[in-house]
Amino acid sequence: MKFEDRIVGTHALGVLLVLASALAFSLAGVLTKWITADAWTISCWRGLVGGFLITAYVAWLGRRNPFEKTFRLGWSGWILATVGSAASLAFIFAFKLTYVANVAIIYATVPFIAAALGWWLLGERMKRRTAVAAAICIGGVAIIVHGGVGSKSLLGDGVALLMTAGNAIYMVLVRLFHNTPVVFAGAVSALQLFLISWLFVDPLSVTSEDGWMMVLFGISFAVAVILWTEGTRLIAASEAGLLGTAETPFATILAWLLLSELPPLPSFVGGALVLAAVFAHAARDFQLTRQGAQSNR
Repeated sequence: MKFEDRIVGTHALGVLLVLASALAFSLAGVLTKWITADAWTISCWRGLVGGFLITAYVAWLGRRNPFEKTFRLGWSGWILATVGSAASLAFIFAFKLTYVANVAIIYATVPFIAAALGWWLLGERMKRRTAVAAAICIGGVAIIVHGGVGSKSLLGDGVALLMTAGNAIYMVLVRLFHNTPVVFAGAVSALQLFLISWLFVDPLSVTSEDGWMMVLFGISFAVAVILWTEGTRLIAASEAGLLGTAETPFATILAWLLLSELPPLPSFVGGALVLAAVFAHAARDFQLTRQGAQSNR
């Protein structure tokens, strides 16, 4: 096989892995709605199964390294894990309280909130187009939240906003603690959530159907993390970010097909604004990266 063909094949594999991870991540809303157990119980099972599988993956990656090097987290890793646990808990609660589409669309604004926090806390420069896209996203989210006023979805939209802020803080901390083992921190975050949730519920007091569904939830979470990790090794970060935005439409379509869940009109209007801003910004990032790569040849 020629070198060029090998490069093309590797790139195609990276694209498929990242898209597959987006699809696996998008199952979270549908699975949370399908499972009749409460959010604490779901968090407990998802944390146990997902955390165990991701830890096994980390062990496989570091199989040639000393044990203490592979599983050394440090204080920065514990901070990451704790913030991740809080955000994951809010993520599951939000799906229980509002439309899957609302959660997915609000979550799509994470990169812009992270950029704003990076500018405010770390002094990172925010590009003008990022600020414009962030402003459009704020408007879209405001329309979605306003549409939930007077209904039970308002609380869920609020929790989704907290979850999004938590994930944005997590992204900023990843940049700040750049030497921290992020994948292992994610595994510890999941196991931490399992232990915390166990304080509030009896994880065995569930139906067999719910039990199998929650095991599937944990597996899908671990598979999504592993696919994303492997896929981003093979393609540029900007392209991975663009492909990762597919999670939002995937989640919305799955909720419609499998749950017959159609959110109200304000969610469609606000969602269209958010998705337009997210896709346009990600596509521009990808275009600039390709142009830079071509000019360096």
